[in-house]
Formats: sequence, C-alpha cells, structure tokens
Amino acid sequence: MCRHEPTCPPAGSPDREAAQTVATHPEQGWSLLCNGLFVFDDTGELLPDGRITGPRRPTPASVTA
Repeated sequence: MCRHEPTCPPAGSPDREAAQTVATHPEQGWSLLCNGLFVFDDTGELLPDGRITGPRRPTPASVTA
C-alpha cells in the first residue's frame, strides 16, 4: 500500500505505527496508515489481517501508605 520513499514499516513490524497517515477521522476516533493499519484514539489497533491489539494505556502507579 505504501508508495513513497522511504517505504513505511509493514503492519506486522514492531514500529508499524511509524507509517504515514493516509486518512484520519478524529470525529470517529481512528486513522488509517499507509501500511493498512487502523489506529484508534484509545491506542488500540486493527491490523490488515483482522487481528486486533487492545489499548496500551499506562497503568497507574500503586500508592502505598
């Protein structure tokens, strides 16, 4: 799907989110990257093969008294 130079990382690579955005819909909370990856505002992802990755939110620090 990527037609520019240098090419973007494929959807299966660890740095897949570094691909360029080709469409964005902030009102719906998602963007499409040129490698076919859908990235959601909650940090979840939909890969081109249908697999999903859940949100990767930071876990709160535990408070000890």
